[in-house]
Amino acid sequence: QFTYWQWASLALAAPVIVWAAFPFHKAAWANLKHGTATMDTLISMGTTAAFLWSLYALFFGTAGTPGMTHPFELTLAPSEGAANIYLEVAAGVTMFILAGRYFEKRSKRQAGAALRALLELGAKEVSVLRDGVETKIPVEDLQAGDEFIVRPGEKIATDGVVVSGTSAVDASMLTGESVPVEVAEGDPVTGATVNAGGRLVVRATRVGSDTQLAQMAKLVEDAQTGKAEVQRLADKISGVFVPIAILIAVVAMGAWLGAGFPVAAAFTAAVAVLVIACPCALGLATPTALLVGTGRGAQMGILIKGPEVLESTRKVDTVVLDKTGTVTTGKMTLVNVVTEPGTDADELLRLAGALEDASEHPIAQAIAKGATQQTGTLPTVEGFTNLEGKGVQGVVDGHALIVGRESLLAEWSLRLSAEVAAAKAQAESEGKTVVAVGWDGAARGILIVADTVKPTSKEAIAQLKALGLTPVLLTGDN
Repeated sequence: QFTYWQWASLALAAPVIVWAAFPFHKAAWANLKHGTATMDTLISMGTTAAFLWSLYALFFGTAGTPGMTHPFELTLAPSEGAANIYLEVAAGVTMFILAGRYFEKRSKRQAGAALRALLELGAKEVSVLRDGVETKIPVEDLQAGDEFIVRPGEKIATDGVVVSGTSAVDASMLTGESVPVEVAEGDPVTGATVNAGGRLVVRATRVGSDTQLAQMAKLVEDAQTGKAEVQRLADKISGVFVPIAILIAVVAMGAWLGAGFPVAAAFTAAVAVLVIACPCALGLATPTALLVGTGRGAQMGILIKGPEVLESTRKVDTVVLDKTGTVTTGKMTLVNVVTEPGTDADELLRLAGALEDASEHPIAQAIAKGATQQTGTLPTVEGFTNLEGKGVQGVVDGHALIVGRESLLAEWSLRLSAEVAAAKAQAESEGKTVVAVGWDGAARGILIVADTVKPTSKEAIAQLKALGLTPVLLTGDN
């Protein structure tokens, strides 16, 4: 506490109390005009009283005297107060409350980022068919009833019904389901999903805020803007707490005066009550916790219907887990190769992987990735043809190759042996996907692809059980 430190404190604290705390003073004045009191009223009263008292002590008391110091004492010794300043209290309270509101705003922005990321999943442009002419338009201009084209690899612009074409649709970004869904004429499709197979013509049935993606985004937004029961309780308590705090400050001042202490000491006690009441956790902690909870959930793919749902989790005794994308990775992986007698497994994988590498289908890409990892660089493909909904064919290393459904091989009079057919049936009974391979007039074997369990799932389920929760698995597998 150097000489004239108190005047340096005034120079530093004045901008904080007058300018930085101005929103509190403005809100308190508006509340006063309407005859109400909020947390802003309490903050404004406490900081203003501490500031004005400090000005009085500096200019009219002895606090402005050169060489004045504030001793650090653990004993309570009443004084007349004109020698004490409370600038650090007024500036500190303002700083803490503003910091709390900053973190609350940041939480809202982060929660909003999850919402924006969800909406970013949608397509930006769409190829519309009008009078037989294909026209590119922004997706916002799309209307219900419009027919639009979706090429392989493109996102479906909005919810609709397939008018023509067959394909496989990858909905993993919305549902977590790793296995593409086969669609044909008359089947419904959802906006933001990816066309992984052939060309589709789709008639729009829902656009804009009516789409499934928009409804999911609204669910997240409602969860962030709604109020849980504990938050409504906090609002009620805050409404009562402020006038009670002011009343206690007045009572404290009266008690000190009644006990014979000077006015300055009594006023000091009243200001202390107001300042202590200011940084109320009720006004900040509850909304911040709910915002962070719902926002973090959205970032991790968990849609929370509302803050009251988040609050009710303390009563939960059973957790139902979707299998694909939750317990499992949500990505298809090559898990096994079964060959016909006389066929080399690496050769089958190398040839089939090369052909599948030319396809955009997620299952094909899983096979191609597995083949590359096990056999190295894949050979080139000639005459590649995508047989929509069935499989692919082409020429690899001089072999006429077919990879796809068993029914596709049957069209070429290629039959799996009893042993390989039994392995196929066993794999499918376990929820795995099987792709048949044939070349040069004979069936050569099968490739088994599956969604693998996450490395963390076992530990997570063990933790759920340790919490006394009963985990239940929900799956759409056969």
